[in-house]
Amino acid sequence: MIAFDEILQTAILHKGSLAAVEQDLPVALSDAQLKAQPDAFYLSEMTRRIFRAGLKHSLVDNKWPAFEVACFQFNPLACAHMSDEKYDELMANRELIRHAGKMRAIRNNAAMVLHKAREHGSFGAYLAGWPSDNIVGLWRELKKEGTQLGGMSGARFLRMVGKDTFLLTDDVVAVLKAQGVISKAPSSLKDLAAVQVVFNDWQAQSGLPMCQLSRIASMTAASW
Repeated sequence: MIAFDEILQTAILHKGSLAAVEQDLPVALSDAQLKAQPDAFYLSEMTRRIFRAGLKHSLVDNKWPAFEVACFQFNPLACAHMSDEKYDELMANRELIRHAGKMRAIRNNAAMVLHKAREHGSFGAYLAGWPSDNIVGLWRELKKEGTQLGGMSGARFLRMVGKDTFLLTDDVVAVLKAQGVISKAPSSLKDLAAVQVVFNDWQAQSGLPMCQLSRIASMTAASW
């Protein structure tokens, strides 16, 4: 497997300098920062990610203040007990994006957020306690216990809220394929575990968070 320093040097070659690479890197929040966020924040961002899937992000973001008002500021208890009549009201609200499946996910995911908060003290504590050296395990759990959090949505939600995670973008997948780690975009437990091993190794070599490792890897693609 290629050493991470070679990945970094290729990214620097594409971007022009180390400073140019560093200015495009995401930042992961500390465990304390994750714990400090209220559960409503996580439900809101989770829902925003779900609605962003397949749509222009600015379209969703422009409507988000209306979503906040219509959905009880994403208070998990209120959303988990949303009545069918309230759901019908949301689907009739022209200020919102009226997608039936995504709208129904709000109630289901609110219940998940409440469940994790009861187990761990808060949803932020649940995320903070999950080790980054098995971040694909967190992806699987969000997919299994949440609604519409499969594919890239779980990982992108984590990135949005500041939990350290790598992303398997097309550019990152291309790097991993070129190194023989995978033969296609990973979806099986075996392939995801192999990818996790690579990122754990790169982190041991560099000391960088997972989010920065995958961004740097993506910079080695010609699209940058």
